[in-house]
Amino acid sequence: MKKRINFIISILLTFFHITTSTANANDITISSHLSITGSPKYVASFSNFSYVNPNAPKKGKITLPAYGTFDNFNPYIFKGTASTEFVALSLDSLGYTPSDDIGTAYPLIAEKFEQPRDKSFIGFFINPKAKFHDNTPITADDVVFSFNSLITKGSPVYKFYYQDVERVEKVSTHHVRFHFKKNTKNRELPLILTALKIFSAKDFENKEYDKPTLTPPLGSGPYKIKNFDAGKYITFIRDDNYWAKDLPTRKGFFNFDEIKYDYYQDTTVSLQALFSGNIDVRYEYIAKSWATGYDNDLIKSNKIKKQAITHNRPATTQFFAFNTRKEKFSSPLVRQAINLAFNFPWANKNLFYNQYQRLNSYFTNTPFQATNTPKDLELDILLQLEKTLPEEIFTTPVEAIFRNDNLSDRENLKQAVQLLKQAGYDFINEKMCDIKTKTPLEFEIIINSANGNAFTRVLLPFIENLRKIGIKATTRITEINTYKNKLDNFDFDIVVGGIGGIAIPGSEQKDLWGSLSADVSGSNNIMGIKNPNVDYLIQKLIETEDNDLYTAYVKALDRVLLFNHYVIFNWYSSSDRIAYWDKFEFPQDTNTGIDTNTWWIKE
Repeated sequence: MKKRINFIISILLTFFHITTSTANANDITISSHLSITGSPKYVASFSNFSYVNPNAPKKGKITLPAYGTFDNFNPYIFKGTASTEFVALSLDSLGYTPSDDIGTAYPLIAEKFEQPRDKSFIGFFINPKAKFHDNTPITADDVVFSFNSLITKGSPVYKFYYQDVERVEKVSTHHVRFHFKKNTKNRELPLILTALKIFSAKDFENKEYDKPTLTPPLGSGPYKIKNFDAGKYITFIRDDNYWAKDLPTRKGFFNFDEIKYDYYQDTTVSLQALFSGNIDVRYEYIAKSWATGYDNDLIKSNKIKKQAITHNRPATTQFFAFNTRKEKFSSPLVRQAINLAFNFPWANKNLFYNQYQRLNSYFTNTPFQATNTPKDLELDILLQLEKTLPEEIFTTPVEAIFRNDNLSDRENLKQAVQLLKQAGYDFINEKMCDIKTKTPLEFEIIINSANGNAFTRVLLPFIENLRKIGIKATTRITEINTYKNKLDNFDFDIVVGGIGGIAIPGSEQKDLWGSLSADVSGSNNIMGIKNPNVDYLIQKLIETEDNDLYTAYVKALDRVLLFNHYVIFNWYSSSDRIAYWDKFEFPQDTNTGIDTNTWWIKE
């Protein structure tokens, strides 16, 4: 009798689901792509992305350098130091966004996407062929587990990132929906959710998600871990039975039978590893090494090739970040004064061999960079905040708030002293001191060991300029684990930091500059920014669906951040500098830069 009642209930529930779905069917769009720009580059029947070689041979191995260490294979938790390579090679996501169409996601685990007219949720139809490496199918249960674990047990930053998601719902075995909070306006959120990496719920039945582990989680991606030695190396082997190898979003990628990552603590050591043949490819991050470190027979004989490959990606935003939680850095005037002591043209000429350009925006090399004075839609937006913004934001060109490189160090330092006096500082016994407390202005700049020597050369002239105006600055090189802990717990004065180039600014801006993330351990708001105007502009750029208005909001955000002098911008290059043994080939007709996942062994 009990079985019969349960059977009847299940029939009624199924009928209810069918009738409610049918009633709303006309309001739901099901598509083979998800675009926030409305104009995807690839049609539904595309066979592969244009920047790969779909006929690349599948063979051979490649050894690449990695820096630092690892003691964990789950990078989504706060504890431990994770191997990001595992996630990139062994875990698949719901959708995939190509480098040449950053506003669109195409099928991977999800073969179809669904959205209602009111955009109150995003749905995914899971490919029935999708499976983990143990041949168990990927189902809605795995998606629900992956998301719920991420926001309840993962690093706190994900709560901000996904805060507009109310719940995730299993509709059926291969159908899942993410419901958004009422009145949520976040056009990028559906695209963000397509990038969600999927873990196996069954694999974690007897594991703790939030504890570091050196037992690799069950994967579903193109590679499995063959072997590893924690902190020393990881070797991945290509899965010949990879379920997605023939999908258009995977053709032309992952062409090596084996990929090995050797870990190094110092970039100089990895250069010698390249020349000795211990690694095959090396990105060069140090200008001096690029200019002087490759003058040998291996390069001259073309056994090792050296190339600077131009790209059109958004610039990586690298900077010296002020910890504004500290009283001495609470004033924008103090931060601007310290900024004036950094002589980039001297460093570029004498240390960088003129290989770099100075960053002067949080969105360099994008359409969102604030320039000159505000106008048009951006001006309208800022005028709404006029009472809470400094007057000079409307009258002073952005370019004028930076150090004037046409002036001498002496002139720039004189301006710095005037700014410090306006902020309540002056000389006492040749030291720049807070007039009220008589406390000297002193601080420490922390650098991680992988780049310690390179940055020390840059910082010494900066420190000398600061000494000339009575400020004592010192540097300290720390091991990468210590460096990470200091960042996670905001235990620093000034730190060398940075973020990857962001092509479509969105929800991640809350984590980077939003007030709610300022005191959350492990957040990327390392400066500790708590600015209501910044919060307002972030929320508006997330909400708007008008492209022109969106651009104006991002420019306004850039301008407000710039006029607060939260960082001392570093430099960037419009080229990927790379050296590699002459046994590889890769596509040459791309502006997206280097991606070794598209490389292959020469025939």
